[in-house]
Order: sequence, then C-alpha cells, then structure tokens
Amino acid sequence: MGGGAMTTVREAALALLTHHADTLNHRSGQFLGQIAVSATPLSEKQAGWLAKLLERAGLPPLDDGSDA
Repeated sequence: MGGGAMTTVREAALALLTHHADTLNHRSGQFLGQIAVSATPLSEKQAGWLAKLLERAGLPPLDDGSDA
C-alpha cells in the first residue's frame, strides 16, 4: 500500500481484509465486510473503529476530504 491516505471506505476495508485478515477477529472481519459493500456513510463510532484497525495494521488513514 502506498504512503498516502486511503481514498474510500471500501478501499480501506478491502486492504485490511486482503492483506491483514490473519490479525482480525471475527467481529472485525464482519464489520469490514459490511462497510466494504454498504453505501451508507460511516457513523462516528464506525469511522473510529476503522481508523483504529488501519493504524494497528500500519496502513494509512482514511482520507477525510480535508486539506489539513
């Protein structure tokens, strides 16, 4: 994975499922599968969980759309 931020929730979820599945528990895997196919925006709690999973896997964060 590159050094920049992930651009979509789907991209982030699939990266975790594809390259870090051995580090995920059942609940995290279910969560990632659900958000990979859902058109519904993430809640604040879901976004936080995804951010933690990305950080633990050493992957870049999800791009929040800001230019900070």
